[in-house]
Amino acid sequence: MNYILASASPRRKELLGMFIRDFTVIPANSDETFNLSEPVENELMRVTELKAFSVAENNHNAVIIAADTIVLKDGIVYGKPRDENDAFNTLRNLKGGVHKVMTGVCVISPSVCFKFIDETSVTFRDYDDGIIRWYLLTGEPFDRAGAYAIQGYGCMLVSKIDGDYYNVMGLPVARLMYELNKADLFHFC
Repeated sequence: MNYILASASPRRKELLGMFIRDFTVIPANSDETFNLSEPVENELMRVTELKAFSVAENNHNAVIIAADTIVLKDGIVYGKPRDENDAFNTLRNLKGGVHKVMTGVCVISPSVCFKFIDETSVTFRDYDDGIIRWYLLTGEPFDRAGAYAIQGYGCMLVSKIDGDYYNVMGLPVARLMYELNKADLFHFC
């Protein structure tokens, strides 16, 4: 099978590569802007589907895998920070509380199309502004939903997770591989 990951994320590439050795990366060329007046789950799926269909239109015989990840706390969506100040404020708003990491996944193949949202709850420590400034200096918070990377220095911000660790990285691989297998698009044996 010809698999295509519709994402420029090096983390998603690494995670998908744990199970599928041979795939192509074609970053989606679609608008990722959320309409904040719509329900978060609907917008997350809309953006994810746009990514998948933008790559599928020129790759009709492939299995297209697209994903989009957001962080949600108190009704506020935290995507990738725009700049250092935005990252600082995001990390300040997330500290000492619980937030959700939600990843929408859309798979399109010649025979089937399916989609789902995976959700993980993450509890952050009650760190101070000095920790935030130090973390910003690592450069890690940028280009990541919620301004942190759980698999890197950002692990020190986390006190607990409930759900799929890999979902927090940007791709819920266990559920994805189960769903691909169920749709006869991937076989474990």
